[in-house]
Amino acid sequence: MVHRPSQYTTLILLFAGILTIFFVRTWLAVSFEPPALSDLFNTITIIGSLIVLLKGYRTLQRNDWILALALGGLVGAGMYFATLFSPFPFFGIVRDNVGQAWVRGTYTMLATLSGLTIMRQGGPIPFHIADGKRRISAHSFVFGLAVGIPLAILNVFALQFTQGQSISWQSPLAALLDAFQPGIVEEVIYRFALWALVWLVLRKSLHDRAVWISGAIAMLIHNYSHFDALFVQAPLVALGMGLVIAIVWGLPPTILAKYRGMEAAIAFHWIQDVARFLAGF
Repeated sequence: MVHRPSQYTTLILLFAGILTIFFVRTWLAVSFEPPALSDLFNTITIIGSLIVLLKGYRTLQRNDWILALALGGLVGAGMYFATLFSPFPFFGIVRDNVGQAWVRGTYTMLATLSGLTIMRQGGPIPFHIADGKRRISAHSFVFGLAVGIPLAILNVFALQFTQGQSISWQSPLAALLDAFQPGIVEEVIYRFALWALVWLVLRKSLHDRAVWISGAIAMLIHNYSHFDALFVQAPLVALGMGLVIAIVWGLPPTILAKYRGMEAAIAFHWIQDVARFLAGF
């Protein structure tokens, strides 16, 4: 008797691979300092993006290349002049603003191109500005801000409580500019490229369900990749905190990206970091 593979086989294997990365990295971190989870998943996403680009770059339009170069350039220039945003050293090696500018700008450009390539093939997330829909793009950004502002205020109070630190006001201009670093980079890599890549893997086996399952996977990877140290110190606390943060601050940009486009997700994320940078967190 021939057994047909389950429609969930690909999903199970994918989950197993993701969990292995988390477990192995946490186990290694007990003895020495391995690469950050964010660096690992960022790089895995970019490797997947390069594969997609090599196969499907011909589907890209002129506006796609312009958008990718513009976002990459914006991120690179912003990182070069950043004062409030200070990312962890990339793979423990790249520490200075110049090196980080090149890495983050290049990753953003490649992730954008990959997401757009999949979008042109019927992918799950729209990026309206790439289609020349400027009015819709602007409305999407404003909508993301409107949804994000109340949660940005809540985020500041939550940081005060969890860190036991009072507000220390910083330069508004620096907060506005530096917030584009996480706001663009993380949303493009995880909400646009990774979501689309996971969707490509799952769409044949899970069909219509692949959109939201892949979105949830990308959201959880993005969320839990912030808990490197806590996974080592208190893994159950990391799991609990991560779940709460995923529900409160991960679901909104995920839903916004799907129904309002990437502009809304970027705006939501951006205003969260504007508020915390402005308040000194």
